[in-house]
Amino acid sequence: MKITPTSTIVTGAGSGIGRAIALRLAQDGHAVLVNDLSLDSAEAVADEIQSLGGTAAFAAGDVSSESDVAAIVASAVSNHGPVGLLVNNAGIVHQSLLENMALADFDRMFAVHVRGNFLMTRAVLPSMLESQKGVIINIASQLGQIGGVELVHYSGAKAAIIGMTKALAREVSARGVRVNAVAPGPVNTPLVMAISEDWRSAKKAELPLGRFGEPEEVASTVSFLASDEAALFVGQTLGPNSGDVML
Repeated sequence: MKITPTSTIVTGAGSGIGRAIALRLAQDGHAVLVNDLSLDSAEAVADEIQSLGGTAAFAAGDVSSESDVAAIVASAVSNHGPVGLLVNNAGIVHQSLLENMALADFDRMFAVHVRGNFLMTRAVLPSMLESQKGVIINIASQLGQIGGVELVHYSGAKAAIIGMTKALAREVSARGVRVNAVAPGPVNTPLVMAISEDWRSAKKAELPLGRFGEPEEVASTVSFLASDEAALFVGQTLGPNSGDVML
C-alpha cells in the first residue's frame, strides 16, 4: 500500500480504537501526536509507539475545549510539522432511555463528538488547504446509521458526524483535502464494555458475523483511507461493522 508519511493527530488515542489507530499509523510511517483526555494514557501510547520504532508525541486535552484544541494542534506542529492527517476519534458513551436522559448527558455527548470534531477540523484545515493536501478521517458508528436503543444521544451525535463528513468533503475535496468517515460496529473496547451486558448480548445476536470487531480491524480501515490508494474516496463512510449495516 502506497503511503505518504505526514504529521498526524489521533484524538482519543489513549485506549481502544484510538490506540490501535495510532499504533497502525505509526507503523505506516506517520509521525503521530497521541491525544487523550488522560495525560498518562496519551503518554503510555506514545511511549509504546516509540518502543516499536515509530515517531510519536503526546498531548492531553479535551477536544470540546477551543483552548485545548489549539494546544493539541500546536503540539503536533511543534513536534512534527504542519498536520497532514487528522483522525477525529475522541468519544464517550452513556446509556439511557431518552425519557430518563439528563440534559447534561445529552449536551456532553454532542460536545465531545460533534463540537470536538468541528473544533479539531477547523484548527487543522487552513494549513491543509494552503498546501492543497490533507486527509481527515472521522470515526462515526453504525449506530449513526441505524440507531441504538438507550443510545439516542450517541446515535444522534454519530449521525451528525456522518453528515458533517459528507458536507465538508463537498467543500474541500477539489482543494486537495480528502474527508471520509469510518462507522465501526461494536468493537471489543473499554467504551463498549461500559454498555450493559444485556445490551451487548442482544447486539451480538443480531450480527451476521456473530462477533464484535477488534480495534485493529478498524485501524486497518483507517490506514487504507489515509493511504494514497484511497485517492477516489471522498465523503464516504466505510463500515467495519460485523454486518450490522449492509449498504
